Amino acid sequence: MKPIYKQTFQISDLHVDCTGRLRPSAILFFAQEAAGQHCKELSLDWETLASKGLFWAVLRHRVQITRLPTRDETITVETWPMPTTRSAFPRSTRAVDQNGNELFRCISLWVLMDMHKRTMVLPGKSGVLVEGSLRGTELLAPGSIAPKAMEYHRSRCVSFTDLDRNLHMNNTRYLDWIADLLPAQFHQEHPLKEFVLCYLSEAREAEELTLHYQLTDGPCLEVDADRKAENEEEKPTRVFSAQLIF
Repeated sequence: MKPIYKQTFQISDLHVDCTGRLRPSAILFFAQEAAGQHCKELSLDWETLASKGLFWAVLRHRVQITRLPTRDETITVETWPMPTTRSAFPRSTRAVDQNGNELFRCISLWVLMDMHKRTMVLPGKSGVLVEGSLRGTELLAPGSIAPKAMEYHRSRCVSFTDLDRNLHMNNTRYLDWIADLLPAQFHQEHPLKEFVLCYLSEAREAEELTLHYQLTDGPCLEVDADRKAENEEEKPTRVFSAQLIF
């Protein structure tokens, strides 16, 4: 087992936006792909966990971006598990260009979920052991984002192409939804520098989410999404929240 797993990716048109730069959601895609391959080496891949009635789910991401690479660049992504906490399996990821210059780094908090009950299983009760390590370059794990009133709102429905094998909205799609809140010209003039994304509740097919958002000085895009409760007397359920710094 390699304590640090490395994988090379060629950036194609599928990974970039209309500016020619890497889409922010592609950062999470590459991190997810490398982590998935590493989990195969650790015998902790989707198929192995599914046989035990478990699956991986991510709770939070923090990403710092030095430079967004462009189409036709080759990047190397390296990823490693950090020491397990009482409730989560942190994982660190770093990407460099062909000259070894850092492009972005990320910390993700992963948890194990019961496939049938859709509830979190604590590491100590899961029977899953992950040997973590620290290199001294890891980002601090993000905390929660407190809810607040926002200036604007937009509704969107979870569709077939948003889903992954766990039949909930894939973590990369949340960031695409968030990016769509701002026009192309804004993205052209303001490359993303950092973001925190917190997943608070599963988003399932056909659910309608309301995205509350505002752009503050920085500029910083703040987003908080919820879904209506079935009972009108109950409060909406928060689904995800995010802060993007440009």
